[in-house]
Amino acid sequence: MQAGEPQIWLSWQEKISALNLSDVAAALLEAAGPLHLLGAQLVYLGEPLLGGLVPQDRLRALAHLLEDPQAAQDFARGLRGGAA
Repeated sequence: MQAGEPQIWLSWQEKISALNLSDVAAALLEAAGPLHLLGAQLVYLGEPLLGGLVPQDRLRALAHLLEDPQAAQDFARGLRGGAA
């Protein structure tokens, strides 16, 4: 993870939990496996459009997470209540 990203992930976890989507998001991260890299590329490509809805640092953090399979698994574990 990049510097500053732990705070971003806590924020993402709080928002996902507030929407009651923790289990769904964790399942998607765990099941996506090889598609993580494609997802990261889609985030990079969509950055100009999504930039008005989501801060750029959060989009980049999401792309970095998807590029790192271990980080994605750690985040999924955090969503399920384990240590992130």
